[in-house]
Amino acid sequence: MSARVVTVAQQKGGAGKTTLLVQLATALAAEGRKVAVVDIDPQATLTGWMRIREHEARGVPELRFAMVGGWRLGVELDRLTREVELVLVDTPPHAESEAKGAVRRADLVLVPCQPSPADIWASRATFDLAAKEGRPARLVWMRVPPRARAVEEARAAVARAGWPVAAAELANRQAYVGSFAKGLGVVEAEPKGAAAQEVRALVRELADLL
Repeated sequence: MSARVVTVAQQKGGAGKTTLLVQLATALAAEGRKVAVVDIDPQATLTGWMRIREHEARGVPELRFAMVGGWRLGVELDRLTREVELVLVDTPPHAESEAKGAVRRADLVLVPCQPSPADIWASRATFDLAAKEGRPARLVWMRVPPRARAVEEARAAVARAGWPVAAAELANRQAYVGSFAKGLGVVEAEPKGAAAQEVRALVRELADLL
């Protein structure tokens, strides 16, 4: 059976797409899974992270990597899904044709969302696209601060929208920023930390969905 494809998509920039993808990819690789990551975002944040990982990180699992765009995405996904177990795709922060193609090929679409009105409003376009393409989607809360009224209001707004939400969420922790800067995931940089526990919980949840 070919690999599963997880597309990380969000119309709004800065929502945490690449952070979410990196943390999932490294956690899965740490479990011995064969993982590929694909960057179709012209901003190339994932590509920059991979360069750091390849040149500076030591003793970490290998991640297959590709940066593609346009018609080449389908060709690359066809190749990678024959060679690995899971492919994670990082998309542009707006509804371009590349993002639509990645959603169309996804077994699961993850929509990172910070608990703010702007992020929630922007998420609707991604959920609408996933529904149009018949793809299952899950919202993943990112950079969640300690309990605050704004967080509860955000949860209520998403509940009213009726979007499926992952139970596991990533808090607003410096560990995510620090590990990213080193070309690592938190499960590699701080394996016993709270952030690593959050990522592992999300991986377990996604394993059931996939």
